[in-house]
Amino acid sequence: MNLPNSDSPSKRGVKILGTGLTLPNHLLTNDELSKTIDTNDAWIQQRTGIRQRYVVQNGQTVRDLAVGAVSQALENAGLEPKDLDFLICCTMTPEMVCPNTGARIVADLGAVPAGAMDLSAACSGFVFGLNIGHDLIKSGSYKNIAVVGAETLSEMVNWKDRRTCVLFGDGAGAVILSATDQTQCGCVYQAMHSNGNGWKDLFVPRREYQLPDENALFNGSLDTLQMNGREVYKFAVSTFKATVDQALKACNLKADDLAMIVAHQSNARILESAREKLGLPKEKLYINIDRFANTSAASVPLCLHELNEAGRIKTGDLVLFIGMGGGLTWGSNLWRW
Repeated sequence: MNLPNSDSPSKRGVKILGTGLTLPNHLLTNDELSKTIDTNDAWIQQRTGIRQRYVVQNGQTVRDLAVGAVSQALENAGLEPKDLDFLICCTMTPEMVCPNTGARIVADLGAVPAGAMDLSAACSGFVFGLNIGHDLIKSGSYKNIAVVGAETLSEMVNWKDRRTCVLFGDGAGAVILSATDQTQCGCVYQAMHSNGNGWKDLFVPRREYQLPDENALFNGSLDTLQMNGREVYKFAVSTFKATVDQALKACNLKADDLAMIVAHQSNARILESAREKLGLPKEKLYINIDRFANTSAASVPLCLHELNEAGRIKTGDLVLFIGMGGGLTWGSNLWRW
């Protein structure tokens, strides 16, 4: 029996055909923040590397950002919305619980009846989505899949809590994955992990009973992000290098074999420390947190789009994607361009 798009998985690779991004119009600098909370530009930059972030205003939604990013990615891929078979929306800030934001993105794009789903894995979301999208295509069941990381974290932070509100920004980044007869292209290694025992270090409680008894860092506002910054920092520092080492060992590679590491932008100090421990030059670990802050699931595709537009990734390059976030979750994807 011959089924549509059912060619042998061993005979198809997966390419990233196009990338795109969308940012809110409103730019919020550290100096502007210091007018409303007890902080200053030097304090924020020293601890995080962040200078500014973009935030939604005037009714702009996470769906608006996602539609813009996917539209640009489709255009750069030379495809039409109707060419899409499936869309994965990676977000921890969906527009509604039901319907899923992905389905409405598909409708807004004019891509009906493409399948759609939301994927919630916090800052690991896009890397998880990339893994899933790749394997759906590799299986032979789908040809073109959009993976978008989109967040409006400005709507989920307590703007009176300087421990968290200075850290986050809004945005969306997207890729178009497509089947190719170039079998060497695509994911050569992937990993996805979680440890729900660490949930209390980064969570958004909806009801008072969801607060852990020992939580001393509650900012007093439900439906906002609660974070134990010290524990999250320790988790990110230890997990980053371990994740890289695991991928390299599994593929019998050295850090020098990587053309680029595209990592979640959690903290510039964490990224620089990891780069130094790996012995990599600055140009091999991309950092843009200074301009966008932490955009959770959007951070990795925002980096990727800027790298792609600058022509810094070439055919045959090995690119390692890394995500780490609430859940706790972490994962990787080693991609051959």
